Amino acid sequence: MSIYPLGLRIEGRRVLVVGGGTVATRRVPALIAAGARVEIVAPELTPTLQGHVDAGRAVWTPRRFAPADVEGAWLVHVAIDDPEAAAQVSLAAEEHRIFCVRADDRDAATAWTPAVTRHGQVTVAVTDGGDRRRAMAVRDMVAGVLEATPPAAPELKGVALVGAGPGDPELITVKGRRLLAAADVVVADRLIPGMLLGELRPEVELIDAAKIPYGPQAAQEEINRILVDRASQGRFVVRLKGGDNFVFGRGGEEALACARAGVPVLVVPGVTSSIAAPALAGIPVTHRGVAHEFTVISGHIPPDHPDTLVDWAALARMRGTVVVMMGLRNLPKIAERLIAEGRSADTPVAVVQEGSTAHQRSLTSTLGAVAEATAAAGIRTPAVVVIGDVVTVGEGLTLSG
Repeated sequence: MSIYPLGLRIEGRRVLVVGGGTVATRRVPALIAAGARVEIVAPELTPTLQGHVDAGRAVWTPRRFAPADVEGAWLVHVAIDDPEAAAQVSLAAEEHRIFCVRADDRDAATAWTPAVTRHGQVTVAVTDGGDRRRAMAVRDMVAGVLEATPPAAPELKGVALVGAGPGDPELITVKGRRLLAAADVVVADRLIPGMLLGELRPEVELIDAAKIPYGPQAAQEEINRILVDRASQGRFVVRLKGGDNFVFGRGGEEALACARAGVPVLVVPGVTSSIAAPALAGIPVTHRGVAHEFTVISGHIPPDHPDTLVDWAALARMRGTVVVMMGLRNLPKIAERLIAEGRSADTPVAVVQEGSTAHQRSLTSTLGAVAEATAAAGIRTPAVVVIGDVVTVGEGLTLSG
């Protein structure tokens, strides 16, 4: 079969995705990045896809597919593993002369997704008559040339704890990306850059950690079990976390669980959003003559909770910068407590949402007014809160990442 290569400009155009599981989780980020109006039809969604919907980057119709759903679409992606249902979707697309990608049956599709690598403004897409493994090998070879580094293929075993960075897929380290390309199993969290999942080999087992039930502690125990189990089978496992695994990422717990089971652990640090998000908003967490220290705290527990480990009185007395992670929900209580402990209500504060991504936005306020200002502006998670005089250092400064 002769394939006609083509680049689609789908910005602002409707793309229908049928299915809300792992395959759709891989495909949707690239569609969003291309500016498509993504509409998902599926009874259920993965937490990652739900996050895109909650953020307004995709629209979800919570039901099974109906033939009329293809009307008005420029492209259809079938991301379900039921051949009969998938055939119904591609038939409806054919009748409306709409190109259709089939994840379950390439031969029944009218369009294929190529193996893709992206480096800045350069996008390389490779197809090879349906031989996906060969296409991906060629893609990886081209990627190695573009990176101007010789591709390495060491024998890998055990578990790699890889920090994926704050959100921009290009902010994962070179080593992290190389290990991800070599993984047999990837255990990923909701806040990782979704574009990275689209580059995984098709045979990779992708485990969405956000889907593990039973509450945070039980879920962490199950993640630990999965890491040890898959690695004990001789498979190379990458645990992929947003930011850095060891900054409120439970990387220490996972490393200890692997070590106790005799599983080798490789650590690949990531760019933490506690520093990157403020920096990309023009805020240095330290600055000569302004702040000689910065403290990063978790705000997922309110100050009045008996389980908090933060010394709030000491924190309020410090003159340096305070960076609060996972603290948006408890921001009113955090601000109130710091003021009560002596920090001035006029202290500058910034809140940076989805730092390093195309959806980054920020606001500046004061400690006394930030909770109300954040709510009024509709700032949502994930967001980083920066407290201190460094917030005003870069006023008027526009940076790009």
